[in-house]
Amino acid sequence: MITQLQKFADNPDSSTSNQLLEKTSPKREPVKHLLIGSPHAVTTTMQRLHAIGYASIGDWSPLLPTANPGEVMTILIRQIFIP
Repeated sequence: MITQLQKFADNPDSSTSNQLLEKTSPKREPVKHLLIGSPHAVTTTMQRLHAIGYASIGDWSPLLPTANPGEVMTILIRQIFIP
């Protein structure tokens, strides 16, 4: 019995193959995480996210001052899979 995936492998240009690829390939979309707060609160949050394996410290942008005294911000952009 020939599966749809085998049909795709044999004829990658067919419309059925393209539909199968679209259904089986998850889409990737960017998600932006923005942390705003005191330098201590922001770096502590970054460290906690690193500790649970979500993001390395180096994945975040450098801390940038905001318009508010004593406040900084950083951003992390992740590509997530959308089924």
